[in-house]
Amino acid sequence: MRTHFAALLVLLIATGCTAGSGAVVKGAGPNDLLKLREGPGLEHEIIIGLPDGTRLTRQNCVTTDGKVWCRVFLTDKPSVSGYVSADYLAHR
Repeated sequence: MRTHFAALLVLLIATGCTAGSGAVVKGAGPNDLLKLREGPGLEHEIIIGLPDGTRLTRQNCVTTDGKVWCRVFLTDKPSVSGYVSADYLAHR
């Protein structure tokens, strides 16, 4: 049990993912949107596209196929939630 906790803690520190932390979409580009997906991975359905600057609240992060995905919800509309690639999140 302690080994699993330690591994999760290392992952959270390495990816900058802390439960309940504020984040903002960054790097999608002026003509593109970050896809909010139903699950952690490209095979999951897209819920909505998020432009750069969208404020999010980050929950837990997981690694799927070598890519880190974070569960988030829209800060201004908490009923909208899903997963986004951690590559496009910056701390607020």
